[in-house]
Amino acid sequence: MKKIAILGSTGSIGTQTLEVVRNNPDLQVVALAAGTSVEAMEAQIREFRPRLAAMWTESAAADLRARVTDLDVKILVGMDGLLEIATMEESQVLVTAIVGMIGIRPTIAAIEAGKDIALANKETLVTAGHLIMPLAKEKGVSILPVDSEHSAIFQSLNGEPKGRIEKILLTASGGPFRGKTKEQLRNIQVEDALKHPNWAMGRKITIDSSTLVNKGLEVMEAKWLFDVTLDQIQVVVHPQSIIHSAVQFVDGAVIAQMGTPDMKLPIQYALFYPDRRPMGGARMDLFALGQLTFEAPDMENFPGLKYAYQASEIGGNMPTAYNAANEKAVALFLDRKIAYLQIPELIAQSMEHIKVIENPTVDEILATEQEVYAYISGKVM
Repeated sequence: MKKIAILGSTGSIGTQTLEVVRNNPDLQVVALAAGTSVEAMEAQIREFRPRLAAMWTESAAADLRARVTDLDVKILVGMDGLLEIATMEESQVLVTAIVGMIGIRPTIAAIEAGKDIALANKETLVTAGHLIMPLAKEKGVSILPVDSEHSAIFQSLNGEPKGRIEKILLTASGGPFRGKTKEQLRNIQVEDALKHPNWAMGRKITIDSSTLVNKGLEVMEAKWLFDVTLDQIQVVVHPQSIIHSAVQFVDGAVIAQMGTPDMKLPIQYALFYPDRRPMGGARMDLFALGQLTFEAPDMENFPGLKYAYQASEIGGNMPTAYNAANEKAVALFLDRKIAYLQIPELIAQSMEHIKVIENPTVDEILATEQEVYAYISGKVM
């Protein structure tokens, strides 16, 4: 029986992880954490019977406690709750599906406690990869990517000798606005940006996909996960989302991982690695597909990807500035307080504003985040 804890259990990745659990009786959920979705969390607790559950706010935790008094579950709150779940003795794998930089401290705590990490939280490596990867190596902990593209790279590397990567081919769907000009993007509304052509995802990541910022975050994450340089990471727009990513090796061979767009596959692969388990669902039909196409990314009309390469090249706390600016800008866009094209504009302005710290501590990373939030708030509100 493999025992897992899930941070972000009511979100898109969290709920799909629980679907994998339903289909694999040798998985046991020992802890769950969510933001403020009390009703959804209550349902999950009643079905999976974890020993610990955490909500981000005290009011949500109090509401949940009142709802589950008949069950043997301890309700925790806030960062202290996430840290207790991350380090609980029973769990073997921590699934970090929580959104945002609040995932950094629990991930570090879990690694220090010797837990393997099924990583779906991009911000952890984007902002603190220089801390996370050396610590994981020191503690002998596996970082298993859940993101579909990084899982595809991980699978393509399986069995290959270390150091044989020539290039990572990181695929992108191009989002709903592929081929559009800045003039055509000027009046994009929230509803337009939330219509992803292939994947069913949360609101923020769907917006990030439309701006190519999500791909920028994945570039930064891949650099740390696979110990490669930025020059070795090439983004390839692949509208069908069938090739989830590929690796080109030093002899010129390219190995790709293909499949239908279904996040349950990389989730299950991470939880059972190196085993492959049977899984239901649609299968890829090459005859129905007919053809697969590829394009270069448009970094002029979608400069969020270009800024990601720049932020990662500068390093230090600059990826944090990039990520924090995007988080704040996307939230403002979803609240209809800024226009769509202001998202990359605010990222660029924040990167210019921030003072570079070469090897930031966790406290300095979080301070940079708050500084960027305050800077954007001052400009917009």
